[in-house]
Amino acid sequence: MRRGSLFLLLLYCTLPAYGEEFSICYNYSCATHGTVHLRGAQLSRIGMLFSWVQDAAAEREAIAQAMGLFITVAGQQTPTFLDRGGNLADDGVDGRMDCIDHAHNATLYLNLMEERGWLKFHQVLDPVKRAPLLFNEHWAARIVEQENGQEFVVDSWFFDPGHPAAIFTLDEWKSGAKPHE
Repeated sequence: MRRGSLFLLLLYCTLPAYGEEFSICYNYSCATHGTVHLRGAQLSRIGMLFSWVQDAAAEREAIAQAMGLFITVAGQQTPTFLDRGGNLADDGVDGRMDCIDHAHNATLYLNLMEERGWLKFHQVLDPVKRAPLLFNEHWAARIVEQENGQEFVVDSWFFDPGHPAAIFTLDEWKSGAKPHE
């Protein structure tokens, strides 16, 4: 059994993974767009995160890690590497991203994961917003667990580029949940 698993892993690593090209946005409210090219090797590395997933919780962890990798690759090709978690530490910097930019880009990455067949336990939904105060709305990408209909948000806005995204249940997030870090 182990030999068979090792063979499949080696086969997966040697299969050509064709690249992807897509447009991300940044500079708050998607004011600027930039093209990102993901090479086959980068896609294979991200895809490997999903190769051992056996349940919905593990898939959410793989999604969080994959978000960090997608954002890192995008930052190597656009000024988004200058983005800092939240909205204050990068004020006025070319490449800064607010929650609208993060929600748009994360949904794009999630759709790519779904199209490649990496998501077995979740489906991608439209982004969602919470608005505890009229002037303080916050957006995030959203997924739903297929087995039970539980919705989750995938929120990369809190962190500097490369950090795994935070994932909360929709109810927790709508109540103002933030990462513990």
